[in-house]
Amino acid sequence: MNNVTKYSRQFFEPPTVKRKWAQHSYIDHAPQWCSVDLRDGNQALITPMNLEEKLEFFRKLVQIGFKEIEIGFPAASETEYTFCRTLIEKNMIPDDVAIQVLTQSREHIIRKTFDALEGCKNAVVHLYNSTSLAQREQVFRKSREEVKEIAVSGAEMCAEYRRKYKGNFRFEYSPESFTGTEPEYALEVCNAVLDVWRPSPDDKVIINLPVTVQLSMPHVYADQVEYMCDNLKYRENVTVSLHPHNDRGCAVADTEMGLLAGAERVEGTLFGNGERTGNVDIVTLALNMYSQGVDPKLEFSDLPSISELYSRVTGMSINERQPYSGKLVFAAFSGSHQDAIAKGLKWRQENAPDKWNVPYLPIDPTDIGRVYEADVIRINSQSGKGGIGYILETRFGYDLPKKMRESVGYLVKGVSDHRHRELQPEEVLAIFKENYVNITAPLDIPEVHFIQENGIEATVEIVYDGHKGTAVNSGNGRLDAVSNAVREFTKLDFSINGYTEHALEQGSSSQAVSYVEITSCGKSFWGTGVHTDIITSSIRAFVSAINNMLTAKRNASDLGKDY
Repeated sequence: MNNVTKYSRQFFEPPTVKRKWAQHSYIDHAPQWCSVDLRDGNQALITPMNLEEKLEFFRKLVQIGFKEIEIGFPAASETEYTFCRTLIEKNMIPDDVAIQVLTQSREHIIRKTFDALEGCKNAVVHLYNSTSLAQREQVFRKSREEVKEIAVSGAEMCAEYRRKYKGNFRFEYSPESFTGTEPEYALEVCNAVLDVWRPSPDDKVIINLPVTVQLSMPHVYADQVEYMCDNLKYRENVTVSLHPHNDRGCAVADTEMGLLAGAERVEGTLFGNGERTGNVDIVTLALNMYSQGVDPKLEFSDLPSISELYSRVTGMSINERQPYSGKLVFAAFSGSHQDAIAKGLKWRQENAPDKWNVPYLPIDPTDIGRVYEADVIRINSQSGKGGIGYILETRFGYDLPKKMRESVGYLVKGVSDHRHRELQPEEVLAIFKENYVNITAPLDIPEVHFIQENGIEATVEIVYDGHKGTAVNSGNGRLDAVSNAVREFTKLDFSINGYTEHALEQGSSSQAVSYVEITSCGKSFWGTGVHTDIITSSIRAFVSAINNMLTAKRNASDLGKDY
């Protein structure tokens, strides 16, 4: 990293900077969207999509709601050409959808492009040539005037071929490498193209301003876009479009600020696929708007199925931390995050607010097809009692008392730490059941009979370390009577410190679940009981707590520690 002096700024600021866009703090409506997945995203693949894959992807893009879809570069390959003809000849393009095709400013390519589009009901012919200083000097070795003439001659050829071919065609022009082009020169070239096409209210033209290579901070791009919007000819009949790449990781910011600066249209790809670091991610852009209460006019309510198709047909993976679409973007492993999310979701249930505002969740994951239990609260050694309790409650119906959640949480975290991996919800349940629910050793109570005498009298059959016996005692309730009988029979020193219960399931065959806390020598022990009868459930919870106490005592003794 000792060669920093060989680098310098390669972008050009516009001659005048008004920065009107800075007065706006948010985007208040959706732009016109154009997916370039089937062209820009496809050409960036190690193995480009075949015809069947492109057709499947096209149908999905239509289903999502794209009204403009760039399908390819028909003159580039037989697959691209055949794909275009298949869509047209099999009438697969809805009446409200336009396909878009790319062409260089070369006659044989333009002619092949119009051959591919023959008879298309609604198409955009996208003409481009590079205008940047680097390309002019190093690649074309042409002057400004010569490069402008490439654009103008291409525009003239497009206009000529449109007259010769049957179909409905609109035009788009891109000064490729716009961000490396002097803004006043980019404006000169675009206006020269517009003078050829002479857009009207019934025949609007798209001027696309690509961030072919990201060279600056986003606010500079916004200044460049604003300059073009303010100075383009025929402005009322020109749609200004953005096409940012992501070399500096700022494609989303470039696009959002470019829209504030006056652009009306966005070209991008699902999940940011594209050359080098990719295009702007339309999923992220759309859901950013959605999170602000703006309808993006695209349908991402089943984002997992869109992700599956994308990965399958492109062979690309979606980063686990990709905004909104990544597998882990809603996942909370941290205990404090889990606790806040769980409490926030519970608060929503209790208060039913109109607006979404849950800690750590910018949007409701269920709006895009994600599931709280599977995607939000994830359990590993960093998790907390709140998240573990949330899983047990929402997934399996166990609403643990607050103090018990801490005990269960430490146990589950310890298991995850020992296994060095995340625990699935079913594993959390298995750990909970194994250590807290209906435990019958070393002590068990197979049978109890009650009579109403001096409060409640209990006759308790007890099995303790293999020895059977019966104890009779009374108390101010059934559980109190049973505990007094056990205490007398075993000579154990403990007291019941807490008891709660609830229905585990709904319906006539529902089970009851009970939670009992006992204390002994200043330590707390929990047990859970599950049964169709609430009294039996409470006794099982009590027995489970006793057994956890006995196990802890014996483990301490085996280790030579004080209990």
